[in-house]
Amino acid sequence: MIDETKLTPEEEKASTVNVKKDAKGLLKSVSTFLSELLDIRGETDKDQTIDDIKKDIAFKGHTAWILIFAVFIASIGLNVSSTAVVIGAMLISPLMGPILGVGLSLAIYDLDTLKRSLVNLGVMVGLSVFTAWLYFTVSPLTEETPELVARTAPTILDVLIAIFGGLALIVARSKKGTMASVIFGVAIATALMPPLCTVGYGLAEGDPKFYLGGLYLFTINTIFIALATFVVAKILAFPLVKYANESKRNKIKWTVTAIALLAIVPAIITFISVLEKSNQDRDIRNFIKNEIESNEELFLSKQDVDYLKKTLTLTFLNELSDATLADLENEKKTGYDYLKEFKLKFKGNKIKSFDLISDAYQDALKRIDEKNNVISGLQGTIESLKLELKAKDQEVPLDFLRISKDTKIHFGDLKSISFSNELQSNFKKIDTIPTARAIWKLQLNDSLSLIRQNELTLWLEKQMKLDTIYVK
Repeated sequence: MIDETKLTPEEEKASTVNVKKDAKGLLKSVSTFLSELLDIRGETDKDQTIDDIKKDIAFKGHTAWILIFAVFIASIGLNVSSTAVVIGAMLISPLMGPILGVGLSLAIYDLDTLKRSLVNLGVMVGLSVFTAWLYFTVSPLTEETPELVARTAPTILDVLIAIFGGLALIVARSKKGTMASVIFGVAIATALMPPLCTVGYGLAEGDPKFYLGGLYLFTINTIFIALATFVVAKILAFPLVKYANESKRNKIKWTVTAIALLAIVPAIITFISVLEKSNQDRDIRNFIKNEIESNEELFLSKQDVDYLKKTLTLTFLNELSDATLADLENEKKTGYDYLKEFKLKFKGNKIKSFDLISDAYQDALKRIDEKNNVISGLQGTIESLKLELKAKDQEVPLDFLRISKDTKIHFGDLKSISFSNELQSNFKKIDTIPTARAIWKLQLNDSLSLIRQNELTLWLEKQMKLDTIYVK
């Protein structure tokens, strides 16, 4: 039977050509859609953007006072470790103007604007640090908080936030009309003010970890925000500043280019350095989690990392065998690329500190038990002496005191017992009969009561050495 649906060679060729045309048309449509979606050149007002950024560079009057108040608010937030207060301070903080001015002036070769931006940036930093220092000097709260500590050690996330924050900010400023909400969001993300407040805290406390760490984080954010502004301005082809004198123009061009390179090179080095440190931190965390914490025979008490000397010091509570040490060294070399250059140091592995702690703990418990027994015995002796003194004061025979205590031990269900010599008469003669009255804790039936009473009678006769005693 002949297959009538089979295409001829000419039809197959035509079909292939049509598919290719459709694919090219679809690809062109998608490309056009993405181009229109991501293109920002049509809505960019270059001249207005330049004017707006230049207006925000100035740092005096109202802007200076707003910055001072914002620094006070941010310092309070860091002091009490309140993220909400810190964010509120950043929302009103006018820190972006001079930084955007630096990036823009480098892009358009505007030396005058660059000088003005750098001067105002210096004033902004100095005023912010002084205000923060003043607050932390007079503040009664001086302890370290998580919000302060978080601003002393930049990570790769801080660098990425500064880069994308700067990109978002300059794109928002270049659009026709101000996108205030985006600018506020960038102010929160880049977090320029908390590092400066941390510098003030470090100066007030005399702690270089805080003022150097905070200044380093602020510098990173500043450089990458300015760099992002520089890149976007170049991509959007912002108009260059025109100079009448060609030699002066070339001189300024090369001067600004050199300054831009001086900013870009440290930025690249910083990015690589911070990225490497983040990778090292990740491998250290994974190494401890996978190779140490997962091993029930290892008891890690402390870890110390020296990034300059590239050493990882691990302190254990228990003794480590040579095989375990060798295994940890091998695992470090094979599964963790950024730990290969680190040297592992072990402390406490040559003494059985864990066993010593355990033995000391058990010995302490034993001594406590012995002391408790001694105390219990002394308390019993004291109670006996109290009873004897009381019996003596009341002229109670000591034999009855002893017998009553022994009776209580042998007859646990006995509530109380009393003893007396009763006078009894049959109208012919009078006899003195030893009599004991017993009160039981539970109400007993007649037969059980009689049995217990007989047992008690025999016990008392024996203990008191009497021929007869009458128990009621």
